[in-house]
Amino acid sequence: MELSTLLPEIIADNKLHAKWLNTLSLMENTGARKISASEDPVTVTYIILKHAAEEHRHAFYLKKQIEKTGEGFCPTYSSEYLLAPGYSKYYLNQLDVEVCRYLKSELKLSGRDLRFAAYLLVTYAIEVRADELYPVYQDALDTVGSKVNVKSIILEEEGHLEEMINQLQQFSPQWQLHADKAVEIESRLFADWVTALGKDLN
Repeated sequence: MELSTLLPEIIADNKLHAKWLNTLSLMENTGARKISASEDPVTVTYIILKHAAEEHRHAFYLKKQIEKTGEGFCPTYSSEYLLAPGYSKYYLNQLDVEVCRYLKSELKLSGRDLRFAAYLLVTYAIEVRADELYPVYQDALDTVGSKVNVKSIILEEEGHLEEMINQLQQFSPQWQLHADKAVEIESRLFADWVTALGKDLN
């Protein structure tokens, strides 16, 4: 199942579209909260603060876009207002758990070092995904002339990926090896999520 085949069906139904936007908002918000949770209270950097702020803004922006699909849709992140709620709520958490397990096993990291390394790898994998997902979504929106648009998010996510690569290069000479592992884990979890979305629509 490909996301590109599901999106026209989602966008064609205002309630489904609202749930889709709400689901993306939830995931952006979860990412922002994870970034904030990984911050060291003393050594947190400008880039990390900027990234957390932008992810929170994306969550807000997507929530705001719901207004263009109709009145009163999806007031909260309750399961009834989400698509594939179980997978959507735990996708990022599961990615975090599996990346941490990998880092403990391969690099023997713990504590602050583990939190920071997990932030780098998890965020990198998510940015790679965002660079693919949002343009596909925007193309689907453009095809039907929807009032909803995510162009501003696309621009910011491209910048985030560059920032993550810069941080990873400073983190380890073998950064690409570790980043590829995170992407491999994320790809499996994403495929499961898309399958769950497809089942939710049927």
